[in-house]
Amino acid sequence: MTTATLAAPTPGAMTPPAHPRAADGMAPVLALEGVTMKIAGLTALNDVSFDVMPGQIVSLIGPNGAGKTTAFNVISGYMRPTSGRVLLFGENIVGKKPEAIAQRGLVRSFQRTSVFDNATVFDNLLTAFHLQGASGLVGAWLRTPSFKRDEARQRERALEMMAFLGLTRRADEVAKTLSYGEQRLLGVGIALAAQPKLLLLDEPAAGLNPSETEAFKARIHEIGARGVTVLLVEHDMHMVMSISDHIIVLNQGQRIAQGIPRAIQENPEVIRAYLGSGLKRAQT
Repeated sequence: MTTATLAAPTPGAMTPPAHPRAADGMAPVLALEGVTMKIAGLTALNDVSFDVMPGQIVSLIGPNGAGKTTAFNVISGYMRPTSGRVLLFGENIVGKKPEAIAQRGLVRSFQRTSVFDNATVFDNLLTAFHLQGASGLVGAWLRTPSFKRDEARQRERALEMMAFLGLTRRADEVAKTLSYGEQRLLGVGIALAAQPKLLLLDEPAAGLNPSETEAFKARIHEIGARGVTVLLVEHDMHMVMSISDHIIVLNQGQRIAQGIPRAIQENPEVIRAYLGSGLKRAQT
């Protein structure tokens, strides 16, 4: 796999307003408005609001138990909030099933790798692209000309995705033989096959070694450069600070800060919430 080291964030102004690109006339891709989530009498999210603007790479961070995974579950339809709204391209998606939300352009990866262990890298990606095919079961059964054209197109897209992920040399290897980092990359490729407009990544760097993390950072940066908006939950502060356009910080179910990386690193409340757990060190 190729690797890239991304430049550290440059100094800038302090925390920008809640709508960082509102002056450009852009509407948010995703907007949480007063979202509260109570589970068994405990408040996992308390009146949380934030926006994700088009084309941004946004990180959602916070200490363990801050509410990050709950927020992802609410956004992707796996939990229904007690109150508040989740707007995807201006449409309230609260109460919609995950598959219906995915059809609207929001695709999520999970902490565990979501690959077919005993299928090859190529077949994993080809299966993912076939799920997006237009020919349907009848076309597949009859092997119609449209199905054959569609199949050729999906094979070409699977090859392109392997090249993008740096996995071409692994094409014929079964997924379970890949390194953990390569499996994570493959899982992202499967998610990208659905052509998301907003990609949610849940702790993508968890368990990766330093070289794998660098490779993953490069891929996320390239995904953003292709026009896919990215929202990720991540604990690796070096990764967060180097790739994020905007950072949202949760603590005990509440949003305590948001802004550019430099502002977050210097925010006293964020530093207290993390008990000095590397935010300052991530500047170096």
